[in-house]
Amino acid sequence: MTTPSLREPELHTFENPLQAAQTLAHDVAQRLTAALQARGRATLAVSGGRSPGLLFDELSRSRLDWANVTITLVDERWVDPATGDSNERLVRDRLLTRHAAAATFVPLKTRTDHPAEAVAERNRALETVLAGADVIVLGMGEDGHTASLFPKAAGLAAALDPAATPSLAAIDPPVAPHARLGMNLAALLAAANVALLVQGTQKAAMLSGEARSSRTASPLPIDHLLQHRTRPLRMYWSP
Repeated sequence: MTTPSLREPELHTFENPLQAAQTLAHDVAQRLTAALQARGRATLAVSGGRSPGLLFDELSRSRLDWANVTITLVDERWVDPATGDSNERLVRDRLLTRHAAAATFVPLKTRTDHPAEAVAERNRALETVLAGADVIVLGMGEDGHTASLFPKAAGLAAALDPAATPSLAAIDPPVAPHARLGMNLAALLAAANVALLVQGTQKAAMLSGEARSSRTASPLPIDHLLQHRTRPLRMYWSP
């Protein structure tokens, strides 16, 4: 079996997180505008966590046809959307404001007890996005997880199958709190544009070619995305 090549991300470096957020917001707005001009509609999927707050603030100020943009989440913790751990709450508080308040938001969280019970219904609700989002913005944890695809999680192998049908997957992280619902690797690969927003020297070192080459036998989830993506993944890094 041939080992997939380790593709280098298209790296953009900045002096601080605000500069990274401003540039990425401009780039996302441009790509959404291009999709709107081509088809009259556009789709954007974003991650939660600690990193994207500034990006959401900047992007919400962008003047574009938000009424024809659908926004959803790449992944979600299975918690009450009103709580601080909810990615939906972050999006509603920081992105769906100002001009972007006109966008349509499709949440991942439902009233089911476990995300596995919501997969089929949310797949139908997000069929167009899963088949190929115009823009996806990802983060990455220091353990190499992205989109709630955690190392050693049950069901991870199936979720990382690049030949699978683009879909949502229920994940129970072995170390992080809360069950999750998120896009599988095939859905991430189907996106027209993928950006990775990263802060800190440790994460940058993890993404270096040398570090990833040393993990060829046991790659991290982020490595799978880089190995199998046919279009460049743009990384926006700041210390």
